[in-house]
This record gives sequence, structure tokens and C-alpha cells, in this order.
Amino acid sequence: MAEGFVTYTQRRWTGGIRFIDDALQVHLDPGTGGVVRSVESGLGLEKIRLLLVSHNHPDHCGDAPIFIEGMTKGTTRRRGTLVASRSVLQGNDITGPSIGKYHQSLLNQVIEARPGDNHSMQGLGIDVSRARHTDPDGVGFVLDFPEAGKIGYTSDTSYFNGIANPYRNARVLILCTTRPRGAPLKGHLATDDAVKIVNVARPEIAVLTHFGMKMLNEYPNAQAKYVQESTGIRTLASFDGMVISLEEEIKTKSIKNVHRVAQPSGRTKIQPTLETTLDAEKLSS
Repeated sequence: MAEGFVTYTQRRWTGGIRFIDDALQVHLDPGTGGVVRSVESGLGLEKIRLLLVSHNHPDHCGDAPIFIEGMTKGTTRRRGTLVASRSVLQGNDITGPSIGKYHQSLLNQVIEARPGDNHSMQGLGIDVSRARHTDPDGVGFVLDFPEAGKIGYTSDTSYFNGIANPYRNARVLILCTTRPRGAPLKGHLATDDAVKIVNVARPEIAVLTHFGMKMLNEYPNAQAKYVQESTGIRTLASFDGMVISLEEEIKTKSIKNVHRVAQPSGRTKIQPTLETTLDAEKLSS
């Protein structure tokens, strides 16, 4: 994931995050490039049953209608669930909507994501958390997988008192950290904010993503190292094609090295261990 300048230059991949386990595939924030990156990575769209969209900016929702067409097998099968902010579904005074009535009608269920709401699907718990962004309807998410545990996602947001509370004791906390230390930007987190959130939330592992140009120029790995040294929590800067496997031990690797099983159709299938694929940024520190 990446902010606007990085999105249109494609200095780093954009397109969202895929969650895969035995029972369910989920895609979070299908922004611009999500379809292409999914296909290139061997992750088709037809297996997705849940689409989550945090807010109505193109780097988070730009490819959502095509994802829905893929989820519904080219609009031939009515299936799947969409959980999205009000701005994505209905619009507000500033932006949206980005998913129109036609594409919403293709799905089994459409749910407006409101802070404090709780939902469930096939054993997956979905908690909607607050965000403060230039899209006033923006939200974050906490996903609680029955076997793998909790994954938190801040989405784009400014820091505010209480922001860390929904993410306490998550196994993985994904922080949209657009700016490096000492370079705040309204509506976004900087590395200093990430330190405060991680200190309170205390996840097993923190992952920084959604980098802007200033962050890339300051080296995300160095920023992640600072968060880790400041909090004592293992912290990683995400990179293109990053995969996190949530087993007893949390492991990371590149999607290029994920074992795929050949299918009769000639397509490939990702092995069903829960894997979180992070489209993001990597620079050597």
C-alpha cells in the first residue's frame, strides 16, 4: 500500500492486503493496482468472499468494482460480502461514493462500516475501529481469525487519544505510517505516532506500510528499527509481495517463495496456511 505520490509513480506496489485461510479469503482496501498485483501474484479474485474498504480514496478503493466482478465470477454468481465505509457506499460532503448501486447489487450482503460495530462471517470476527482522516467516514479494522488470532489495521488516520485501544494484544498490527520521524502530515501517521500506538497496543509484531515519498527517502527499514528499539516490539517495514504466516511462530517471506499447487485449469493455488500478503514498500537501510 502507498500514498498518492507513490501510487501514481508506482515506486512501490499498491492494491491492498489479502488474507487467506482454509475457510475464507478476504481482501482489504483494493486500491489502484489491486487486480493486476493479485493476478501477477497468483491470487485470483474469484475465491474472495469478503471485501473490506476503509475509506473512499483511490489508493484504498480504486479497484473495488472490478474486485466485486471477480468475486461474483464476472457478475454471474450472486455472492460475497462487502464491508465499507459510508463514503464508499453512499458518499459524503467531501467524497464518493466509489462503489455504485449496480456493483453493490451483485453481492449477497453490503454492510456499512461504522466505528464500534462488530460483525462475523464464517467464524471471522470483524470489529470496526475509529480513524481520523480527510475522509471523515474512514475506519480501521480488527480481524479475529478463529485459529490465527487478531490482526489490526489502522488505515489512514491521524493520531488521537485512544487510537491504540482496539488493537491491544493483536498478533499483528498493521500501521499505515506515511511519514518518517519529525515529519507529520495531517490525516496520517508518522513514525513517532507508530511508537506511541505500539507501546500501548503491544502486538506480537508491528508492520509499517503505506509509505509516502518522504518515508521512502528516509528508508522504511530504519524507521521500523527505531519503532522496535523504542518499544521492544518486533517491527518490520513491509515490502512488495511480503507474506506473513500466522502459525505458532509468526514468519515472514516473499510471495515469490510461497509454495503454489498446480491446478487442472492451469491456475495456481496458494497453500492454505493463513497468510497475510502486504502490498507495500521496501528500501535497504
